[in-house]
Amino acid sequence: LCFVAHSDGKPAPTFPECALDVRGGRGSRLHMVKVETSKSLTPQMYMSFVHDGVMAALAMQFAIWLRYAVSGVDHGILYLWQASAFYGVVSMAVFIAMGVHRSIWRYTSFDDLTKILRAVTVASVIFVPILFLITRLEEFPRSVLIIQWPLFVLLVSSSRIVTRILIGDNTTTSFRQNNANLVPILIAGSAEQSELFLRMAQSLGADGFPYRVVGIIGDDSSSVGHDIRGVRIFGDLNSVPLAFERATRTGQVPQKLVITDPEMGGRQVSKLLDVCDDLGLALARAPRLGDLQAGERISGLELRSVDLRDLLGRPQKVLDRNAMKALVWEKRVLITGAGGTIGAELTRQVAELDPCHLIVVENSEHNLYQIDLELHEKFRDLPRTALLGDVRDATQMSNILNRLKPQIVFHAAALKHVPIVEDNIAEGLLTNVIGTQNVVDASLANDVEAMVFISTDKAVNPTSVMGATKRIAELYCQAQDVRELPTRFVIVRFGNVLGSTGSVVPLFQRQLKQGGPLTVTHPEVTRYFMTTREAVELVLQAATLGTSDDAEHAADGHIYVLDMGKPVRIIDLATRMIQLAGLKPHEDIKIEFTGLRPGEKLHESLFHEQEKLVPTDTTGILLATPRVLTLSQLLPALRELEDAARARHETLLYDLIRALVPEFEGGRQAATAATKDHTRPLQPAANPSPPVDRMDQ
Repeated sequence: LCFVAHSDGKPAPTFPECALDVRGGRGSRLHMVKVETSKSLTPQMYMSFVHDGVMAALAMQFAIWLRYAVSGVDHGILYLWQASAFYGVVSMAVFIAMGVHRSIWRYTSFDDLTKILRAVTVASVIFVPILFLITRLEEFPRSVLIIQWPLFVLLVSSSRIVTRILIGDNTTTSFRQNNANLVPILIAGSAEQSELFLRMAQSLGADGFPYRVVGIIGDDSSSVGHDIRGVRIFGDLNSVPLAFERATRTGQVPQKLVITDPEMGGRQVSKLLDVCDDLGLALARAPRLGDLQAGERISGLELRSVDLRDLLGRPQKVLDRNAMKALVWEKRVLITGAGGTIGAELTRQVAELDPCHLIVVENSEHNLYQIDLELHEKFRDLPRTALLGDVRDATQMSNILNRLKPQIVFHAAALKHVPIVEDNIAEGLLTNVIGTQNVVDASLANDVEAMVFISTDKAVNPTSVMGATKRIAELYCQAQDVRELPTRFVIVRFGNVLGSTGSVVPLFQRQLKQGGPLTVTHPEVTRYFMTTREAVELVLQAATLGTSDDAEHAADGHIYVLDMGKPVRIIDLATRMIQLAGLKPHEDIKIEFTGLRPGEKLHESLFHEQEKLVPTDTTGILLATPRVLTLSQLLPALRELEDAARARHETLLYDLIRALVPEFEGGRQAATAATKDHTRPLQPAANPSPPVDRMDQ
């Protein structure tokens, strides 16, 4: 409930119309919002509309004098002064009604001048019929109305413009910073973004912006040679070396290139990085300049170094944030694996959407402590429960969901590192397959509205045990989804998350600190990459699609696949990281090739060749038609899979994996390939052979 009151404490007459969307609000809390509704006029406002009324009278009087002076008739300077005074009164009333007097002169903008033009026009339109009714326009020349209009606009506008030039922020003038101690830089981007950047930089001065812009690199060749605020456009994005040379001829050698366009894509940024590396320039990005566009004053302009996120090359997706909020708002939400990279970011974003209770489940005490501490610091009023829990324990999962009754479950807990799972196959199966089954079964038993399972591109044509376990988990969620139960199951599949724990980026960062070399498995290996925040945003968006009442493909086992853009060569990633560190690849830092590890493949795929793509209405989210197994096929195999995993019977485990995922081509094939057929039916042998020692395999 939201109460709105005037500043004098009286109830607001428009109370039923007040906005009830108070950020962070919950149904059990009362929020008081103080709204300033004062209509009083400040001394500056009085001076403004008095000034405008006087200027109106002067403009009319001067127009009358000019009209007769041109025709050789001299009626004196105050001829028809009554009409001029009356026009001044009408103009003051119109200017007050249209709010012209409320603008601050030192910040006069184009919008203010446009408002003045409208107000002068309206005042003239109102003045003529009133004057006609009073005087029938006797002895009043009609041409005066045409003459006085530009005069009035000039008088009213010029005083404001002069004020801004004299005591304003001077951003209407050319960009001038002649301090020799400032760092010379080039800026690159569209003319609009470059002008906005220069305006902000000039308003801050040397204290807030310790750089001197010596040239501009435009986004097209037609603008080369022109000036923006007195700064020359030396070239376009395809001629950066030439622009650098031209700027150098002025005697000011640029030391940095700053990208002003926030929408510049990763491919173009990557090209600029290469060029800057050759020219010895540092590459940086300007912050988003929306604050200046909105008229907000800032104290400094801090440039940000280009990082790997800028090189991914995907535009920002347009998300339906209202639908995302509706998914979890005022609901009880449970997240497994809440301390991992994806789970932690998912926890943050869900917390921002105002659930009524957030339950975080994590197997690592340290990770649970970290995410719970962060929630306490950032979302103090959010009711939450932090639990140490293992998804492999079916009883514990059932008890947690039965006691806390979550309405939405996000299942992010998993073992994800390919080489580790390859060497610990039983642990990978127990966590990724049986753990998922436990969460699914507990969700069904406790009437959860929706369970969202986070999968991976490694589940497509898996060559690793980890990928195969995620594919089996997908199969179980699909099998439950096609049953059209009250609980909906949403499967979201995506690739690598940039900078996640154990991924290639932290590895390269650690190797860079050690002086190299950077190790790459193969010269041609590629991977899909996405930032953590972008991945989680799209997970939430996919969840809204899969749980909406009008979802076209609800309850049919479809898999939502995040558009990861184009795959990135790991060798290019290593090269870019060395360049971003200000070093030369292959000279300062070596790159070595170590060979593919067990379970790894050269190129990942987001879809199986038998999965038909279905478009969605949301940019960045695709839909894969399922290859579904029934529960009658899955359950016996899963029971035997669990028994074999708990017995650490690896030979049988490989057989069971291939029975469930025939396209699985990886793993330690020597143990089974010679004597077993990987396309055997889903009913494995009842008496498995004893396990084979790893060394023998």
